[in-house]
Amino acid sequence: MFGIHDLTLFVISGLLLNIMPGPDSLLIMARSATQGWRAGCAAALGIGAGTMVHIGAAALGLSAVLATSATAFTVVKWVGAAYIVWCGIAMLRARLKTSETGKPAGSAVPPDPLGQAPSYRFAPPAALPYRKIFAQGFLTNVLNPKVALFFLAFVPQFIDADAANKPLAFLVLGCIFNFNGMLWCNGLAIFTAFASAKLKVKPLVALWLNRVTGGLFIALGARLALAEQH
Repeated sequence: MFGIHDLTLFVISGLLLNIMPGPDSLLIMARSATQGWRAGCAAALGIGAGTMVHIGAAALGLSAVLATSATAFTVVKWVGAAYIVWCGIAMLRARLKTSETGKPAGSAVPPDPLGQAPSYRFAPPAALPYRKIFAQGFLTNVLNPKVALFFLAFVPQFIDADAANKPLAFLVLGCIFNFNGMLWCNGLAIFTAFASAKLKVKPLVALWLNRVTGGLFIALGARLALAEQH
């Protein structure tokens, strides 16, 4: 159907490729661990939306421009690398909020009559709105030219050379790939949030998880900036 062959192999290969760690998985895990499964799913949905942009562009032939134009590839590559590094720096700069013991963060506390220094407790870093997390996932994915080149290289292998409508076959396979990817990404978000709740991740641990993820994002951004066009 649609000139597609070896669909089972395509599905299995797609699942294995989605499981491979990358900036998408790191973002989902960091948001789930620090803000819960809804935040992780918001990042996953943003990633899925970015993937659909790549699929549509590849089906229409726009992604071929990235494969053939060194200038277009370089521009998208540097914009994507800069954004990933910027996200990493923002994670590294996250700070814990402090509050008086037994009081919510930011509340006023009367002076201690004995002159003793007040004790503090830590609160998690400020939570990002879901729309911003969605935008992070979307931009992290859509600004990565390697994703576009991946679809151009991978998907056509499962389309017959004499298919009546190759763009339609490409869209069908791309949607299957993205659907399976969303199953994995949302499952990863829920599992990470569940594991964090079970382990009772403390604010300080969540902060350092954020910072480690930020460092990895900077490394991935640098790697993307050094990527060559193939």
